Amino acid sequence: MENLIFAIILLPFAGFLINGLFGKQLPKNVVGGIASLAVFASFCIGLYLFLNFDKDSQPIIVRAFEWFRINGIQINFSFQIDQLSLMMIMIITGIGSLIHLYSIGYMHTDKGFHRFFAYLNLFVFMMLLLVMGSNYVILFIGWEGVGLCSYLLIGFWYNNKEYGKAARKAFIMNRIGDLGLLMGIFMIAFHTNALDYLSVAQNASKFEADGSVIIFICAALFIGAVGKSAQFPLYTWLPDAMAGPTPVSALIHAATMVTAGVYLVFRSNFLYVLAPTVMDGILFIGLLTAFLAAFYAMRQNDIKKVLAYSTVSQLGFMFVALGVGAYTAAMFHLMTHAFFKALLFLGSGSVIHAMSGEQDMRFMGGLKDKIKITHVTFLIGTFAIAGMPFFSGMISKDEILVAAWAKGPVFWVILFAIAAMTATYMFRLYYLTFHGEFRGSEEQKHHLHESPLNMTLPLMILAVLSVLGGLINLPHIIAHGNYSKLQQWLSPLLSEDIKSQLEANLQGISLTTELILLGLTVAMFFVIWFVVRNRYVVKKHRPVPEEKYTGWERLSARKLYVDELYNAIIVRTVEGFGRAGKMFDNNVLDRIVDFVGEGAEDSGKAMKRLQNGNVENYVLVMSLAVGIILIVNFFIQ
Repeated sequence: MENLIFAIILLPFAGFLINGLFGKQLPKNVVGGIASLAVFASFCIGLYLFLNFDKDSQPIIVRAFEWFRINGIQINFSFQIDQLSLMMIMIITGIGSLIHLYSIGYMHTDKGFHRFFAYLNLFVFMMLLLVMGSNYVILFIGWEGVGLCSYLLIGFWYNNKEYGKAARKAFIMNRIGDLGLLMGIFMIAFHTNALDYLSVAQNASKFEADGSVIIFICAALFIGAVGKSAQFPLYTWLPDAMAGPTPVSALIHAATMVTAGVYLVFRSNFLYVLAPTVMDGILFIGLLTAFLAAFYAMRQNDIKKVLAYSTVSQLGFMFVALGVGAYTAAMFHLMTHAFFKALLFLGSGSVIHAMSGEQDMRFMGGLKDKIKITHVTFLIGTFAIAGMPFFSGMISKDEILVAAWAKGPVFWVILFAIAAMTATYMFRLYYLTFHGEFRGSEEQKHHLHESPLNMTLPLMILAVLSVLGGLINLPHIIAHGNYSKLQQWLSPLLSEDIKSQLEANLQGISLTTELILLGLTVAMFFVIWFVVRNRYVVKKHRPVPEEKYTGWERLSARKLYVDELYNAIIVRTVEGFGRAGKMFDNNVLDRIVDFVGEGAEDSGKAMKRLQNGNVENYVLVMSLAVGIILIVNFFIQ
């Protein structure tokens, strides 16, 4: 068992070493095969452990070695296998292996092919380290590791200065959140004298409920989650992360990095149950982020930017679920989102591949008959995220909506409006891309073709998961929750207070009310579908240049000018301090150093005149000095 657990995490690392050290000398198919098989082998081992791990089983702790001790706290380099880590292993390696396979075709002509796959393997390794670690220190190593890998992959095409800026932006904004996480970890260690999850959970009763200490710890951890999972106000890096190759976007948005914040809050649920004030803050941040990102996506024209803002918005849904105590609903939506968002990003990559690199939807159109597999699978992904009945996204999102209603109807209304916006911008993306007349160049039209099998096969597998993935956790109104398998699976990891509180809230919702809410959600989906289709297919509306947008459309396209605001207030302020520091360095510090140096040089020159090697002068000076000393001594006496 121990060897299998070590193998899960070491196989991607081995792939990284092989391709990083020797990949340049190996054929591209060998490089891609090694990287893909390493991750797929980890998935197979994870699946074996998953099938042999009972939902009531106790966590398995596997220690590699004792790392260090400090102030009585023992830190082991060890891994924890439980229901949550197994779920994350399956998502990371399962989706990750499909993205690796897809990348073989997508990146085949790139000169940095071996480097790309080395980075991908390292990314998966770091994410596995994050979710498999048994303590907050191992989590932090993986946390920083995925931040490094995101920097390397977002800026993969580093010859483009704008891509380099996007990579630095992601790296720096994540460091802000990481500082909060680090402070939270220090406070946990100080107050519980432990950092492994099981010990911290046992000592959590030491904290005063909603006291200042537990509020600070939970808020600090959440700041880390805000940075990594791109929540307000640290969300502007994620859309810019589209600078990297499309498989990177799929890996970051679906299987790895941005899910880390949701994982952290779930893993620390035994702390958050003691800080309802922070939970309310998480709910507010999630709502605000979900709304802002959905609003921005309404009038974006870059196909990847639309999907990027949809990721930010869907992450907001997950944090709303965490904020109302629906932890299982958050993880359920994380899983279904991994399916359909990976599908949508890889589908967009197939579109971009067919369009010779074009990403602007205004120059697409009419692709449904040219790239049929991509079209059908992309439509399935669109249905899933927009809320098509019985698709995975609809089932998981409905759980969050019901939990929000239990918290307060106003929260349901806000999320319902955001869900309507989601369906609107996704159907707009779909119809602008695949329907109507082709609006690109003749050269692009001539180049249009379906992607190879190693790119379309992952799309087909993800399409099936996007349809059927919701069956793993059907609503509790069906057979009294007997088919809520994911909820039963994750239940042992949740605090009893969390389970009882959520159950009490849900019991306050009658079956009639829940069916009405479900009916409104379904009706909204079909109304939005009809309205958007009527606009772009029946009336054949064509997108206008961005400069012609007015009112809310301009605000959406310019993202409420938040980037410009950050540049004006933060970036220029930091640059101003940098320029002031440079002036101080040049005009003050340099002059002081020059003065000291010139003084030493002048004194040396003066001494040089005295030390001229003439013995008569030395005797004369010594005689004068002795005479002066005698005269002074005479007058003093």
